[in-house]
Amino acid sequence: MLAEPHERWLLDAARAGDQESFRGLVEPRRAELLAHCYRMLGSLQDAEDALQETMFRAWRGLSTFEDGRALRPWLYRIATNVCLDLLAKRPRRVLPIDHGPAADDNATGPGKPLMERIWLEPYPDEQLGDEDDYAAPEARYEQRESVELAFIAALQHLPARQRAVLILREVLGFSAREVAELLETTAASVNSALQRARKAVEERLPAQSQQTTLRALGDEQLRAVVQRYVEAWESRNVDALLTLLVDDARFAMPPFPNWFQGRDAVIAFIASTGRPRLRHVLTRANGQPAVAWYVWNRARQTYLPSSLEVLTLDGAQVKEIVAFASPELVPRFGLPSALPA
Repeated sequence: MLAEPHERWLLDAARAGDQESFRGLVEPRRAELLAHCYRMLGSLQDAEDALQETMFRAWRGLSTFEDGRALRPWLYRIATNVCLDLLAKRPRRVLPIDHGPAADDNATGPGKPLMERIWLEPYPDEQLGDEDDYAAPEARYEQRESVELAFIAALQHLPARQRAVLILREVLGFSAREVAELLETTAASVNSALQRARKAVEERLPAQSQQTTLRALGDEQLRAVVQRYVEAWESRNVDALLTLLVDDARFAMPPFPNWFQGRDAVIAFIASTGRPRLRHVLTRANGQPAVAWYVWNRARQTYLPSSLEVLTLDGAQVKEIVAFASPELVPRFGLPSALPA
């Protein structure tokens, strides 16, 4: 695909040192590139760092960009290589469910937090770009489906280059030839890596995506389920929680390593946390309903962020709760850093 005329004009100006023209070139693709880096890295913070490095390399490398070529594949090549460089230097991101077995019946809490940068992070829906406008028809995953927690967690189990191949082919819809060019390999190698990656990911994914579940529920019923959930949490209403959670419900709270399997174990853990004064703000993360929780701080006489929970639903019930107990995530979702009394 050739560069658009307005891109060629901006490119010429950017090569002459005009930073505003450069921003005009890359800004329309910033959101989709950030999402790409997040899929590769499993962390919003790492993705933002990778995007910044991508933009720096792109600015420095404008002289190597061939006239007449499309800008988007070139930017994805840079972003993918930045992510591959980062992945070579650090461990993969995981959820507690992938870190170790469920807590046994004698566990009294979530355990001591592991503060190493090994935990998967949630992704704000408002950061999603318009990738569906760019992806080819053969892209296998829709935009929101491709950032669901289960999908992102599954991706992290793939070797880095297999991960890149699957994302570029199945999410973004690049052809095997284009991916081979981006990764400096052959189309045959791309197809072979794709088969292995697809099989490994499908083994870890649920039978039905969250997007399918949410569409079946509809907006009104979804709001009702989430509202019942937060009311049950705030009041510690065990009977309400019993009806809301599926039998094999799971609860995890990174950076704490312990996680709980089964409705009774989840409710027992919730009951053990006492009855703190809570307020909440509803949001969306990873294409799923999410809740930002605020806890009353007596010293400051205000409600401060405590965690950001991402809910996975099974019909009109909650199947999984991942409560990211990292208060600094809440403002990064565009939410208040405190709530007044």
